[in-house]
Amino acid sequence: MTISAAPTARLYPRPTGFIDAPFGFDGQFGRLAGGLQFFSAWEIIAVDGGRRAGQWMSPVERIDDALASVSSEQAAALSAMMARATTQRAPLVLGDRTIRLDQPQIMGILNITPDSFSGGSEHIDDPASAASLGVEMAAAGAAIIDVGGESTRLGAATVWEQDEKARVLPVISRLAASGTAISLDSRKAAVMEAGLAAGAHMINDVSALLFDDRALQVVLRTAAPVVLMHAPGKQHDLHSGAHYSDPLIEVFDWLEDRIAAVVAAGIPLSRIIADPGIGFGKGVAENLAILNGLSLFHCLGVPILLGASRKRIVGALSNEAPVDKRLGGSVALALKGAEQGVQILRVHDVAETVQALHVWRGMRDAALSPR
Repeated sequence: MTISAAPTARLYPRPTGFIDAPFGFDGQFGRLAGGLQFFSAWEIIAVDGGRRAGQWMSPVERIDDALASVSSEQAAALSAMMARATTQRAPLVLGDRTIRLDQPQIMGILNITPDSFSGGSEHIDDPASAASLGVEMAAAGAAIIDVGGESTRLGAATVWEQDEKARVLPVISRLAASGTAISLDSRKAAVMEAGLAAGAHMINDVSALLFDDRALQVVLRTAAPVVLMHAPGKQHDLHSGAHYSDPLIEVFDWLEDRIAAVVAAGIPLSRIIADPGIGFGKGVAENLAILNGLSLFHCLGVPILLGASRKRIVGALSNEAPVDKRLGGSVALALKGAEQGVQILRVHDVAETVQALHVWRGMRDAALSPR
């Protein structure tokens, strides 16, 4: 197979052609990030001058022929990205819990905000009840509970850091005492410091450590993993300033650059998780392009977190279903993520998504059991 790309083009390899099982296909498949998914082809995407300049499909067993048809620099870059896409992801060590990433894991959403639809809004003045809700999610199968005290939806007001701490710290300390693995959803350094001290084990920052000048140093001083999410906006408005000609490639490039900057600052790649930021400064078409191309993000070399639960895209594709009527679509998006090897699925409806994944996993196990 020949790739007829200009030497100036950047080439992106996206794993595709997923197969049920690798048995009998020696040399004809790759394993996606050391997980449960196997693929039979690479889609090679050429981008030149900011625009797609071509796409080619190469079977895995013929990829050396494809690499031989491009410049040595392009071949080296492609090989490095392919290696990152297939390298097994190390487990997350969160307190006393070890979360394996060779299979999709559930992160349950517990937002302690007045406008939340995650359940936490009902317990904003009752941290014990809020923590109990988190424990229930963990019992239902959530590997991690993501606690947040500030809404980041379009038009939401910024919460003063002292108010945010007052919302999340009592819940975090109670969850920590129960042995739950806790993620803190915050973009403020002071909240991160206090939350980690209270027992949180990882940071989920929708601004990718760009909102607060001290945030990167806070994470650097700890052993906590950190989620870096793509959002086109700056500072308080994470949804503005979006202009995409190729959302999949542009979001990939942004995350790649941001990961490189964070690694250069001293945070190891092994502690970084990437989130493409579904719904943040992206319309339906942009979200769909990203969701359909999710497997490309494995070329970043880090675990992927997908947060699409109850997002606007579900309503847009289901007759404008309101937020509390988006369960089916949310589960469909979670399974789409699992099919493309996403390691962490951030969801509101834990029990239902866990059940869907159990069925999905049962089918995978059956396919992967030699007859």
